[in-house]
Amino acid sequence: MKRLSSFLLLLCCLTAFFTAGCDSLAEEEEGGDDTLYIYRWGDYLDPDVITEFEEETGIHVVLDEFDTNESMYPRVKEGATSYDLICPSDYMIQKMAENDLLQPLDYDQLPNAKAYIGKDFFKQAESYDPGNRYSIPYCWGTVGLMYNKKLVAGDIDSWSVLFDPAYKDEILMQDSARDAFMIPLRLLGDSMNTKDPQELAEARDMLIAQKPLVQAYGVDDIRDKLASGEAALGVIYSGEAINLLKANPDLAFCPAPKEGTNLWMDGWVIPKQAKHAGNAHKFIDFLCRPDIAAKNFKALGYSTPNTGVRGLVEDDMDEEELAVAFPDPSVYQGQETYQYLGEAIDKLYTKLWLQVKVE
Repeated sequence: MKRLSSFLLLLCCLTAFFTAGCDSLAEEEEGGDDTLYIYRWGDYLDPDVITEFEEETGIHVVLDEFDTNESMYPRVKEGATSYDLICPSDYMIQKMAENDLLQPLDYDQLPNAKAYIGKDFFKQAESYDPGNRYSIPYCWGTVGLMYNKKLVAGDIDSWSVLFDPAYKDEILMQDSARDAFMIPLRLLGDSMNTKDPQELAEARDMLIAQKPLVQAYGVDDIRDKLASGEAALGVIYSGEAINLLKANPDLAFCPAPKEGTNLWMDGWVIPKQAKHAGNAHKFIDFLCRPDIAAKNFKALGYSTPNTGVRGLVEDDMDEEELAVAFPDPSVYQGQETYQYLGEAIDKLYTKLWLQVKVE
C-alpha cells in the first residue's frame, strides 16, 4: 500500500512537471505574458515609441504590417496569426465588428484615451463604431485637392475643377474605387456611402467622361508628381499635404472642397481572439499620452485626435502647416466617413470602377 501510494505520488509529480513544461512551451510559442503582437499599416508607428514602450513596461512588441484593409481582413478572419492589436480604417472596423471579430474595449484601462482623445473624434467614430465600443481613434484626415498655384488659375474650392478641359493631361486621380467615386457622387449631391445602383451608374459615367483629361491614376506617385511639378492638380490625402507644401512652395491645398469630402479615421482595435488583451490596452493608452502622440505625429505627419499634441509641436510649424494638421472644426464637422456597405455593394463599386479603368 505504501509502495502504491509512493508510486501514485511520483506519478502525480511527474504529471505536474510535464504539464507545467508543456504550458511553459505553449506560453513561449505564444510569446509569453510579456509580449504584444501588433498588425498595422507600414511605418505607422515611430520606432522610438516602440522602444520607449518596451523599456517602460518590459513588454516585447512584435510588429507585422499590411498594405490594404482588404488584405488584412481575411488573415484576421481566418485566424492565421493571433494578433493582439490591429489598426484598421473606419469602414473596416465596422465590418470586423459586424462579423464578431473584435472584443469590446475596457475604458477603465484607458485613462489617457478618455482624457485626451477629442470628443469630436469620438463622435465622428460613432458613424462606424456606435458607442465607441471597439475602437480608439488614432490618425485622421480628409481627401482633398492639391494644386500648383502657377499652373491653376485662382483658389480652388470645388471638385468640379477635376472635370475642367482646361487642365487636360494635368489631373491626377486616386486609383481607388471609393475615393474616385466619392468625387462625382458629391458633385451630384449623393452620399459617398450610397447603395443606389442608378446613382453609382451616373457617377461611373462622369468618371468615364473625365478620363481623357486624366494624366494618371495612382497612389504614391501622385505625391511625387505634384512635388516635382509634373501635374497641375491632384487628389491627395491631407496627411501627405504637409510634406508636399514643404517640398514645393508653389503648391496649395484645399482639405475639404465645398461639395463635401471623406473624413477618414484609422483606429486601434483588439481582436476577439487576442491572447494579450491587457498588454494591448496598455499600448493603446500609452499611445494616447500627449508626449507619445506628439512623437508619432512628428514621425507620420497625419492629423491626430489627441487634444494634447498641438501645444507640444506648434512652435516648429508655420501657419499653413498648422492649418492642415489642426484644421478649424468647420473643415471636418459634418463630413461623411466611409462605411461598410456589404459584400454585394463592395463588388458593385469594384465592378463599376473596372469599367471606368478599361473604357
